[in-house]
Amino acid sequence: MTDNHNNTNDTRAEVSASTQAKTNKNKSQKRATAAIILAVLLTGSVIAFEAYQYTQSQQIIDQLKAQVNQLNTQLNQQVETNQETIKKQVTTLQHKLETQAEQQSKSIKSLQLAITDIKGRRPNDWLLAEADYLVKMAGRKLFLEHDVESATQLMISADQRISALNDPSLVSLREAMTDDITQLKSLPIIDKEGLILKLISLQKEVDQLPLANALLPKEEKQQQEVVSEDINDWQTNLVTSLKDFAGHFITFRTREGNTTPLLSPTQHFYLKENVKAKLETAIKGVYVENNDIYQTSLNVTQEWSSKFFNQQSIKVKEFNKEISNLQEKDITVDYPIKLKAQQPLTDLISERLRRSVSTVGQGDK
Repeated sequence: MTDNHNNTNDTRAEVSASTQAKTNKNKSQKRATAAIILAVLLTGSVIAFEAYQYTQSQQIIDQLKAQVNQLNTQLNQQVETNQETIKKQVTTLQHKLETQAEQQSKSIKSLQLAITDIKGRRPNDWLLAEADYLVKMAGRKLFLEHDVESATQLMISADQRISALNDPSLVSLREAMTDDITQLKSLPIIDKEGLILKLISLQKEVDQLPLANALLPKEEKQQQEVVSEDINDWQTNLVTSLKDFAGHFITFRTREGNTTPLLSPTQHFYLKENVKAKLETAIKGVYVENNDIYQTSLNVTQEWSSKFFNQQSIKVKEFNKEISNLQEKDITVDYPIKLKAQQPLTDLISERLRRSVSTVGQGDK
């Protein structure tokens, strides 16, 4: 009985174990199947996402290609338009240049014929051209360089050229030239070079000028006190005797007035340099013919020389004398605004040349 009971228990245990094993196997298969399905789903999602990104990128690339093609088309059209415009402009410019070249060639030929005609028919007109050149040179000398002498000689030479023509129609022109010559001769001649050289010489002399010593006012005359014979003045006589005794050892002198002190070596240097600078300013005034600058600089120089240099020195006296002589010079000159003969002479030459060119041009037609 006991053996049968044990066998029954073993059979039951085996059946239970078999059943448990089958159950575990089914669970494992289900888990594996679920994992496979999940992996498949994930792989499909990744593939779908990559396909979507590829599609979007392809669309963007296609759009960019379309834009690039459109820009290339526009650029090609613009280049063609610009090329056509440039060709038209170049063609127009070539026509203009050719036309101008033809006109200039005709003008040159006409002028050559006119000059040949003038040389052949009126050789004396070259004297007018020379006179016009001389008058213009006189104007430049007068207005730009203020050279009155050269301007006068040039005007005289121009008048001689007009006189050599012996043309009664030029009387009014000669009258204008005579007025110009008379006006130029009446202008004062300023010796600029002489004044400048004199000022430069004075500049060099400044370093040799001795400076003034300290100037003291005059000493007051002191009345000498005398001892009286009156015994009642014994106190006064005592004081007088003491003063007389002390006077052999110490002397007191009283002066009233302003005292001019000596200058330091540095002040000496600056004083002389400032005097030179004022003379240099006077030189500039001569160059520009500005009498105010010229006179002001000399006045300041004269004042400083009288105040700070030794007036007893011969060099200082001569220096002051030269400054005074220069102050008497007036460098102001009222130049004429223009020459009367310049415009009529230019108009006369232009009229004659125009008349000759017109005659030649009518002959060509």
